[in-house]
Amino acid sequence: MSDTQTLIENRPPTVAALFLERVAATPDGEAYRYPVASADGGPDDWKSLSWGQAADRVFAIAAGLADLGLGSEDRVALASNTRVEWILADLGVMCAGAATTTIYPSTNAEESAFILADSESRVLIAEDAKQLAKARAHRADLPRLAHVVVLDAEDALEAEGDPEGWVLSLDALEARGKEYLAKRPEAVKERIASITADQLATLIYTSGTTGRPKGVRLPHDNWSYMAKATVATGMINADDVQYLWLPLAHVFGKVLTSGQIEVGHVTAVDGRIDKIIENLPVVQPTYMAAVPRIFEKVYNGAAGKARAAGGAKYKVFKWAAEVAREYARTSQDNHRRTGSTKVPLGLAAKHKVADALVYSKLREAFGGKLRAAVSGSAALAPDIGYFFAGAGIHILEGYGLTESSAASFVNPGEAYRTGTVGKPLPGTEVRIADDGEILLRSPGIMQGYHRLPDKTAEVLEADGWLHTGDIGELSPDGYLRITDRKKDLIKTSGGKYVAPAEVEGRFKAICPYVSSIVVHGADRNFCSALIALDGPAILAWAAEHGLEGKTYAEVAAAPETNRLIETYVQTLNEGLQRWQTIKQFRLLPRDLDVEHGDLTPSLKLKRPVVEREFKHLIDEMYAGANEA
Repeated sequence: MSDTQTLIENRPPTVAALFLERVAATPDGEAYRYPVASADGGPDDWKSLSWGQAADRVFAIAAGLADLGLGSEDRVALASNTRVEWILADLGVMCAGAATTTIYPSTNAEESAFILADSESRVLIAEDAKQLAKARAHRADLPRLAHVVVLDAEDALEAEGDPEGWVLSLDALEARGKEYLAKRPEAVKERIASITADQLATLIYTSGTTGRPKGVRLPHDNWSYMAKATVATGMINADDVQYLWLPLAHVFGKVLTSGQIEVGHVTAVDGRIDKIIENLPVVQPTYMAAVPRIFEKVYNGAAGKARAAGGAKYKVFKWAAEVAREYARTSQDNHRRTGSTKVPLGLAAKHKVADALVYSKLREAFGGKLRAAVSGSAALAPDIGYFFAGAGIHILEGYGLTESSAASFVNPGEAYRTGTVGKPLPGTEVRIADDGEILLRSPGIMQGYHRLPDKTAEVLEADGWLHTGDIGELSPDGYLRITDRKKDLIKTSGGKYVAPAEVEGRFKAICPYVSSIVVHGADRNFCSALIALDGPAILAWAAEHGLEGKTYAEVAAAPETNRLIETYVQTLNEGLQRWQTIKQFRLLPRDLDVEHGDLTPSLKLKRPVVEREFKHLIDEMYAGANEA
């Protein structure tokens, strides 16, 4: 048995125990950085917490929850954007032996109430008055919700009708905890020692592309395994600086905090998406995780900036983009065959010129020190991945589900292969079913769906194999390529199968104006597409083509815009099989977003929602067509 395997199999039962080990090992080491608004209205100031300082707050929160009467596996819901207090609160919940239920702050009041009720949460830790109001509106339906702890408590005061002590600030909770610890100094450590590996740690409700969300039960052992296994891949090390902005309500964000505790590197935490561009040069991360939409936006933004600078600069950008892709493909192919990433001298010379003109500026925009970026949650279009790889921004795609604690596969460092999600984590088994479905088994697999044994039985076999619902292929040397969601595969009326994600990914790499695309064609005799445009990119184009001052909807409806996008659809079709080609498309009057329910909070497409809302456009595309 390898040293890595031994380490993983002999892991501590909980991340709470790992946290104690980390604090004891490096109490004065920097753990977290977080932004604080400057008094003069200028750029944010960044403050730090050492591991010892973080532990003081975590223990106070844990003891405060104990003082409120919380015991083993009692649920504490967390509804907040990503910020350092989210991490401290989550660790406090785990160290108290309770279990965190995560709620996206964008979740509406009705669904928030459903999650609070279904999870039987006894405490809600809410970011601000807005999140408090959601719970208050449904308080009559939440008899078990005994307290709401508010992070930004200035405007979150008790209201008439609230039970006494129902609302308290995080400061007040920590103060209670300190008093509790003054009487029982070892109380939190005793609780940590009593937690078992199979005890519930986290209840994450899948944002769900259809229907009510299901609560995924993830015990302490899942996170202890994830902490050890992610570090064992060599993906992160103690000298790293991570920039963490992903929603921590999502399992992808959560796994990143576990790995950090194991290895002890610095994490800069700020969930404000509109601050990413501003923060990157300040934080100068060595690695960060993101979803494909972020990389697509950076790519489209760079292309748009070059286009706005004039024809010559745009030609240089397009040339450099093709050089980057050729360089990445060639070096990866060579590495696969020979173990060397060397490329022909002519290509190396072109790459050096392109680096000076384009790539170096792109790397500086990411802070200048980025060793690798991890992409997950959805597929990254390979052409976009190759572009960034050739530009020296190495995107390591990974794969997993909420049901597998997020990380089941990740691309290995220098041996990464764009277009794949890499190799399984140590301790993870994979097999491909006869119908192409990916099955997983590992210590990271969920216990099941909360209070839904029938739904659990549909996906989890008695011997531990999880049915992922994804279709994939394994290379002879163990790299996994995801081809589509099993339920998303389109079968045309002619009997041909089409993987919409593959077609959609290709189009995103071709068209710099696209934000989202939904390919349709199930039981039809041809494929069609609904296309949403990237607002800033298309409005910049519109201003240069006689449509200045028009709204997004007006630009999307303009014949000139339709002709523009048609050229990209034609380019797409040239590289597709006949039955995959897009015969008709419609431009949507708005972008797809979380607020309208088109995307999940982790930016996954809700196909049924989009197809239902824009059914009239789909019907229009097939009107008069021979559907026999």
